[in-house]
Amino acid sequence: MTTHVPPPKISVPAQSSARVLASRHLDKPFLGILLIISSTGFLGSSDAMAKYLARGGMPPVEIAWIRFSVFLLIMLPIVTIPSGGKMLRSSRPLLQVFRGLGLLCSSIFFIVGLSFLPIAEATATGFISPLFVTGLSIIFLGEKVGLRRWTATVIGLIGVLIIVRPGTSAFHPAALFPIISALGWASALVLTRKMSGADHPITTMAYSAIVGFLVLSLFAPFYWSQPTWTQLGLGVAIGVSSTVGHWIVVLAFRYADASVLAPFSYVQLMWVTLLGFFVFGEIPDAWTFLGAAIIIASGVYTAHRERVRRAGIAVPAEPYPAS
Repeated sequence: MTTHVPPPKISVPAQSSARVLASRHLDKPFLGILLIISSTGFLGSSDAMAKYLARGGMPPVEIAWIRFSVFLLIMLPIVTIPSGGKMLRSSRPLLQVFRGLGLLCSSIFFIVGLSFLPIAEATATGFISPLFVTGLSIIFLGEKVGLRRWTATVIGLIGVLIIVRPGTSAFHPAALFPIISALGWASALVLTRKMSGADHPITTMAYSAIVGFLVLSLFAPFYWSQPTWTQLGLGVAIGVSSTVGHWIVVLAFRYADASVLAPFSYVQLMWVTLLGFFVFGEIPDAWTFLGAAIIIASGVYTAHRERVRRAGIAVPAEPYPAS
């Protein structure tokens, strides 16, 4: 039997209270959650197709080049036709370029990891990105991270160690690639926060497509192998699926806070586990499930602490490790 404890009364200035009420009125968290869950289906399918091509011998650089080419072909009409190209103008172009490089590194290293690892293991390891965000936020955003969030970060790292099991016969050096991929994704997220909404989301997506396409175009000729029509079709499907998935994520963030949506992004692990079983005959072992559960629990708690910090709720102050 549980006992209901009423929330503490917090005095809030009238204007601040009005803003909070207005924000809550505009919020549609249920719609945001439905969108983020649907996005995981597109992103999981994109990863499964990338693994299929990589296992078939297509170089990861070529897979990524086709993906970003499709991404660019989708984004260019969106940013040029309605606005006459004005949407390509950024107030923080250098940060946009670095963000695009982070996203590109994330894509490349994850595809390389998929060439060697079960898709569920690679995806679960990649979920360490929120923990990297915690560390990078200190360096680039000057945030203070309390003892609770540091504890969650350490626990998440333990989850990763359980999955990759360094020093044992189960360890595969390729397990490092999803970790590097997660670092690239975390860098992109931190740079997005650093830009603080200076540019429209469409501008940000367009820069990501352009940067990825241009950089990969420099390397693709050295890794190119003539694709079959089936491979080319799957490559195009990867580009469409990943672009749609990321666009749905952008829409989801219009209706709910990141801290609300973060726990539901882990539904992607369910999709890739099912796809791994039915497409590749992969069955994650108990250690992968245990490590994934620890990483997810750590990520959910980190999202909760972020929500508390941003909402300014009156909670006991976190002791900082340095104090």
